Amino acid sequence: MPLAAAAMKLRDLNKMTETLGSTERMPVLFLGHGSPMNAIEENDFVAGFRKIGSEIPRPNAVLCISAHWETKGTYVTAMEKPRTIHDFGGFPKALFDVQYPAPGSPELARETRDLVKKTTVGLDESQWGLDHGAWSVIKHLYPDADVPVIQMSLDYSQTPQYHYELARELAALREKGILIVGSGNMVHNLRKVAWDRLNDKDFGFDWAIEASEKMKSHIQSGDHEPLINFRAQGKAFDLAIPTPEHYLPLLYALALQEKGETVSLFNDRAVAGALTMTSVKIDKA
Repeated sequence: MPLAAAAMKLRDLNKMTETLGSTERMPVLFLGHGSPMNAIEENDFVAGFRKIGSEIPRPNAVLCISAHWETKGTYVTAMEKPRTIHDFGGFPKALFDVQYPAPGSPELARETRDLVKKTTVGLDESQWGLDHGAWSVIKHLYPDADVPVIQMSLDYSQTPQYHYELARELAALREKGILIVGSGNMVHNLRKVAWDRLNDKDFGFDWAIEASEKMKSHIQSGDHEPLINFRAQGKAFDLAIPTPEHYLPLLYALALQEKGETVSLFNDRAVAGALTMTSVKIDKA
């Protein structure tokens, strides 16, 4: 890199660090993202995302942990212009036409890498981008795509406890204006979805409602241990979380809850029997 370009990069990094160091602690969100169609539909869930976006302070950047980026090891996106990934099939062309051209932030990616001591975080400078777990919800928070967004991957080889502890190491970013977003679904069992009841408002099977109510009770009481050890919570949890990738982003959000902070729920509804859209905001009291 030429000396002038290197100096410019250093100035940009210093400028960002100065900006990031000047904010109050940002809230943390877990967003139940549901169907990719929520990216282009008008419904109560989309209205809930927009409302939250209007209520919280505008961030310097977003760090998103999405259910849809699983890797061996942990990575963060570190490209200047992340591509919009349409990682789904069988949906209308209008959904595939959506672009969310939010800038990336190589500087934030490097800062995130340097913060984490639990593992070596890799920088993905070209492969990934923004998957629908990220852009389909963040576009409702920041529709002008003018807030930088990076993603952190889920290491599929690690335990829930590992993910929770890794998330704790990200806490300092909240003090620098970074909005940390976990995107998934607490209850997510596509094999059990009642497709014929997709439009029934707040329809959940008994096991889905049981698991959801227990999860919410633990979240609101601040009792994270049963949520980390979700495989020991019985059949309802096993049905609600047949695979962990949509659930783990919740643990990233909960791990960042500080003493004295409050938890509020929104979009708290079941869909098609086997999904819940329940979302969480963690913020100062």
